[in-house]
Amino acid sequence: MATSRKKDLIREYKEREIRQGIVAVRCAASGDSWIAASRNVDSQANGIWFQLKQGNHHNRALQDAWNTHGESGLTFEVLEVVNDDNALLIPVLLKERLAHWTAQLNAQKLIG
Repeated sequence: MATSRKKDLIREYKEREIRQGIVAVRCAASGDSWIAASRNVDSQANGIWFQLKQGNHHNRALQDAWNTHGESGLTFEVLEVVNDDNALLIPVLLKERLAHWTAQLNAQKLIG
């Protein structure tokens, strides 16, 4: 690969928009849902799936659902992307939206 192409790819990677929002993992068989606020919704699924495959996800209920139903029994989805011109408001908005979705889906917290 040409050096100029590598530099272009690195620049594009650094300039990409990082989406923040609320994500959910759902188990179709049990109807359970787990949600979390995420600083990077596009990479969150990889982290969750990696921990589950290793058998060491800190949420025991989610890990048990994975162990029982496998990867095909769980789905990951982005429920909402949170944007604001004032970056200082994003944590507050994430907290508010997490509370909303927790109540809406009667979900458990994915993290913590």
